Amino acid sequence: MKSGMRVLVTCGPGYEPLDAVRRLTNFSTGQLGLQLAGCLAAAGHQVVCLRGVGATSPLHPAGVEFRPFTTNLDLASQLEAIRDASGADAVLQVAALCDFRVAAVEQSGSVLANAGKICSRSGELLLRLVPAEKVLGRLRDWFPKARLVGWKYEVEGGRDSALAKGSRQILENATDACVVNGPAYGAGYGWMERGRDGVHLEHWEELAARLLEWLPRGV
Repeated sequence: MKSGMRVLVTCGPGYEPLDAVRRLTNFSTGQLGLQLAGCLAAAGHQVVCLRGVGATSPLHPAGVEFRPFTTNLDLASQLEAIRDASGADAVLQVAALCDFRVAAVEQSGSVLANAGKICSRSGELLLRLVPAEKVLGRLRDWFPKARLVGWKYEVEGGRDSALAKGSRQILENATDACVVNGPAYGAGYGWMERGRDGVHLEHWEELAARLLEWLPRGV
């Protein structure tokens, strides 16, 4: 008798600290990832949802195991731990992670070291940003046999350019599929599979149905 797959869903925003109380983060409520996690669980899959602590969506779907994460590095560490403990049959990387982290905070040419809370009256600050830990590109090494889905949220350009970036994401990160959305794409979602043309989906429910059809039922 077949049982559901073990599916990991990341959702919500990651963050990178500026000091002990301030953060760099992204606009993300985590709602879409939670909706998809709930549908997968309702269909009989074993779902672990790694939810950014900054997610504001009140959804808490039944049958989903929740684990909080903070930074990109924290999420990466948790995914590695899951790989070592139980593995995964599919990973949906829905989370809006940071592209940059703060390497240094400078004021008047001097680096502010180990700042607990930078005084707001300190005057002008200069942040030195460097690329943050990339998670999507490491998923194939961590889960070599899993089905991997990335997300591509684009603001500038049009639908064709957004889909082209989604296709490039699949090739560059060795993922199996990509969901494209954002102002550049327009209303709805673009579903892309490796080596196939994109398919337009009007609503998140259609996206959930597509995922359920695409994922095997397990063993």
